[in-house]
Amino acid sequence: MRDNKKRIIIAIDGYSSSGKSSMARALARSIGYRYIDSGAMYRAVTLYAMRHDMINPDGSVNVGVLTDALPSINIDFNVDGDCQSTMLNGENVEKEIRQLPVSNNVSSVAAIPAVRHHLVAMQQDFGRLRGVVMDGRDIGTTVFPDAELKIFVNAPAETRAQRRVNELLEKGETVTYEEVLANVQNRDHIDETRAESPLRRATDAIDFDNSDMTIDEQNRALLSLFNKTVS
Repeated sequence: MRDNKKRIIIAIDGYSSSGKSSMARALARSIGYRYIDSGAMYRAVTLYAMRHDMINPDGSVNVGVLTDALPSINIDFNVDGDCQSTMLNGENVEKEIRQLPVSNNVSSVAAIPAVRHHLVAMQQDFGRLRGVVMDGRDIGTTVFPDAELKIFVNAPAETRAQRRVNELLEKGETVTYEEVLANVQNRDHIDETRAESPLRRATDAIDFDNSDMTIDEQNRALLSLFNKTVS
């Protein structure tokens, strides 16, 4: 574990399926920080809304009903060795929140101001003691605008869609490249154009295009940026 006096907050933002979560998780593990997947938190709220019939067949969300339910939604993370699971009201929902039905609805749920305000407060509480690596869409702009290290991860939608297809197929799910690409492009549009905390690169964030990087190259580059920041 690093010296507490040098513990910082690391904000990693970027587009869906850009690999930012894997990178953030690996960095946190290597430097002894806590990793917080903010995207998993929005997915958990989306799953809750789906289970409680708060999302209509046309994809619209019953905003008032979901807003009233937010105080009843508790999200935390359980760490077991190298594995981290998302807990929704005490239930491990890690596998379910990664499936395509949740992916197809999460951007609409995440665009709701009340949802964002509720989860941002949770995220800021997670970072209260610092020593945190958090990834998402608005970590460096809204959640932790004063984070000491900000990274913005980017790659073409086609590259990100293929990565997502490979990931889902490895998990045994049946998907096509076309439906995943459509999902990625739709999420990009919603994330970039929503009124509340839209996806954008913080002015002081480091642009990180990992299109042609291997996982090892990504991890080494991030670790180098961290060491430069705390040195």
